[in-house]
Amino acid sequence: MKVVIAEKPSVAREIAILLGAIEKKEGYLTGNGYQVTWAFGHLVSLAMPEDYGVTGFQREALPILPNPFLLTARKVKKDKSYVRDTGAMKQLKTIDQLFKNCESIIVATDAGREGELIFRYIYEYLNCSKPFERFWISSLTEKAILNGFDNLKPGKDFDGLYQAAVGRSRADWLVGINASQALTIASGGGIYSLGRVQTPTLAIICKRFLENKSFVIKQYWQIELEHRKEFTDFKSLSTIKWEGSKQAEDALKSLQRHGTATVIAIEIKTVNEQPPLLFDLTALQKESNIKLNLTAEETQNIAQSLYEKKFISYPRTGSKYIPEDMWVEVSKLIWILEETDKFKGVVAKMKIGRLNKRIVNDLKVTDHHGLLITDKIPSALSAKEKAIYEMIAYRLLEAVSPVCIKEITNVVFQVIHYEFELNGIKIIDAGWRAIKGSFSDEEKDPLQDLPNLKIGDEVKIKSARVLEKKTKPPALYTEASLLSAMENAGNQIGNEQERKVLQDIGIGTPATRAAIIETLFKRDYVKRDKKLLLPTEKGLKVYELVKEMKISNAAMTSEWELALQKIEDNEEDIVTFQKEIEAFTIMITQELLALSIEVENEPELTCPRCKVQKLAIRDKLVKCKGENCNWVQFRNICGLQLNLMDLESLITKGKTSLLKGMISKSGKKFDAFIFMNEVGETAFIFPEKKKMR
Repeated sequence: MKVVIAEKPSVAREIAILLGAIEKKEGYLTGNGYQVTWAFGHLVSLAMPEDYGVTGFQREALPILPNPFLLTARKVKKDKSYVRDTGAMKQLKTIDQLFKNCESIIVATDAGREGELIFRYIYEYLNCSKPFERFWISSLTEKAILNGFDNLKPGKDFDGLYQAAVGRSRADWLVGINASQALTIASGGGIYSLGRVQTPTLAIICKRFLENKSFVIKQYWQIELEHRKEFTDFKSLSTIKWEGSKQAEDALKSLQRHGTATVIAIEIKTVNEQPPLLFDLTALQKESNIKLNLTAEETQNIAQSLYEKKFISYPRTGSKYIPEDMWVEVSKLIWILEETDKFKGVVAKMKIGRLNKRIVNDLKVTDHHGLLITDKIPSALSAKEKAIYEMIAYRLLEAVSPVCIKEITNVVFQVIHYEFELNGIKIIDAGWRAIKGSFSDEEKDPLQDLPNLKIGDEVKIKSARVLEKKTKPPALYTEASLLSAMENAGNQIGNEQERKVLQDIGIGTPATRAAIIETLFKRDYVKRDKKLLLPTEKGLKVYELVKEMKISNAAMTSEWELALQKIEDNEEDIVTFQKEIEAFTIMITQELLALSIEVENEPELTCPRCKVQKLAIRDKLVKCKGENCNWVQFRNICGLQLNLMDLESLITKGKTSLLKGMISKSGKKFDAFIFMNEVGETAFIFPEKKKMR
């Protein structure tokens, strides 16, 4: 009997049906010589400090450097402590019995670093020594599953992948546990969290936020001319940027006395704009954030759902390419799209026999190829699933289409002694841009038709006007731009030598970046303002404390990502990597414990209910210190955080200032005062509406 272990029940059921294992048992399916069981994600993980006898946050216990690391069954929070998850224990017991009684194991967890870790931790925790093979596929279609079982790979072929996963897991534990406890102890109040990838990501957001806020906006003025020739209207812009409006107005008066502009220079070049590559997960998350306003986590969950429904290939990929042997499948996928109403007209215009092979590159395919649709036509999709599926399908059609050929014309005019420039873009062959009919990135290169122009031509000036403009601060991050910053963190390193080594290495991986961003929200370090990501007071406080330390440095995290990749490729060993992580952990723990954190000048407030005890002020709430008084006031009210001034006013005077921008349960914004009565109960008081005169 062979045991097949999948990552989750839904995938196990699909595999079991094709293997003929249709008899249901408790925690597995059996039949035809197979027993198919499943995990529920991470059933086993690294043990927590209390498992090593370290309870609470103890300065003298830091740093905690387990040797050896212990594994434990999944735990869940109950009251104020963690207990073993009964569901996880039950399933582990089932898996244990199946492993003990089988001949060999087939590993069918997700084909990636985390999927490998899920199985290996279970295997190690159960002290199993049975031989195992790896089932490695990029989609869950019937054809892919059957082909996967026909081509099982030796388990040892994935030892490098497992070692990289273990290295990542232990590094996150060592840095996260020790740094978080050290900062919390040093602060003397409140709970703080730091992490190997989390903290550099927070630093990216905070640094940009502070640059944006400190940016000094400067006004400047330019003159725009509107021209007409050969029944074509077009515009040019002065190359001079005047610092004062009067200077610009004086120049305008001079220009208005001249009715023509003379062409003094022309540059015409033909540009071949390559089609976009296939999506990897990060690129899909960026695109869906921009076009659909979906978070990175939402996109990842939707893509995973489409994968499990067999409509797309494995989504947690870091590659935008396919291997040579997959090229023959592409035209088949395109013909399948022709069967759908949405894509029928688009596919009909494509030259299937002359597809662009730019996406074919064996060397750039990692664990999985770029995102593709499958040969299964989708049905019964939610609106968001449909939108993501169509995004992936459109990208495939664009990726294999011809280049877009553009003619870009740069013209320089002279009027008196002033010069004016304009750019014209003409589409010679739309190529891939014809797929969606989007011929230009409007913000980058707005289309402008031009008449035939040559040096010396006199062009009529229809009108002229002064444009008032402002310099723009560095843009605040959205999830899309943050994902780009995380993906390209290596390119932002100041040291040129380090940058060359790490230029293609980001922080986090496509599979983990969404979770890192969500962690920042959960820690109350970052908040959303529509599409923008803004640091909270707590997030900025943490950043100010650690910004000069290596733990906030993207270069360090990128170096570790590079090392993990080398471990996966069997070019480095995990022992050396772990020693480096432990040395860093010792250093950062000492630095954090040595911090002298000034406690905010918090007001001393008396409980409004018992009138006796003092209040404990925390990041999320204020509560009475008395054992018999349960008065609590949460600081986050309808999406708005009560600052210390309003908190003091509420408790001492019974009313806050007018709080603006709170959000009701229905999602509507409102303004209100918060009123507190004599026993500490609160209510809203809405401002009176101004009467119309």
